[in-house]
Amino acid sequence: MAVSAPVFWIGALAMYFFAIFLPQATGGLVGLPPGGLGGDLPADAGWWAVTLDKIKYLLLPLLILMLREIAVTLRFMRANMLETLTQDYVRTARAKGLADRRVLYKHALRNAVTPIVTLMGLAIPGLFGGAVITENVFSWPGMGKAILDALVSKDFNVVMVCLMLLALLTVMFQLLTDLAYGLIDPRVRYS
Repeated sequence: MAVSAPVFWIGALAMYFFAIFLPQATGGLVGLPPGGLGGDLPADAGWWAVTLDKIKYLLLPLLILMLREIAVTLRFMRANMLETLTQDYVRTARAKGLADRRVLYKHALRNAVTPIVTLMGLAIPGLFGGAVITENVFSWPGMGKAILDALVSKDFNVVMVCLMLLALLTVMFQLLTDLAYGLIDPRVRYS
């Protein structure tokens, strides 16, 4: 459901549940704000109160933005682990009498996680692109809202700058992904 449902629909359901239903059911003890950037704090509120207030307003948009990426990553990781567990080296490790935990973490997981690194390298810049809808649903001022506002007002220079930034982030995270392969898989060496 997290992969196929549109972000604005999941966002609307989450706003209803966390901002309306849950506070009514718990008498106002539990709940999250439906959108915006921050609450009305007194002028003498300390930095800790301001930080907690910002985090409270950030939780719901962040959850909705990450939900799809988490679902895709979990499905991909499950498929990779199932494929890796049928490999010969895993059967050999089990036949040698290694504990299941050691076989899973030392042999199977280490080889199954390599494609996940590629997926995560592409997901991080994708989160910035996905923020266009999420930021508008939750009235959160950010780059996604700036892109949509610039498109509506036909300010194409702002759109081009934001898209160039997204392209730069994509290239940067792909480079970091390639460098991370050397840390994860000892067989990969850069000369």
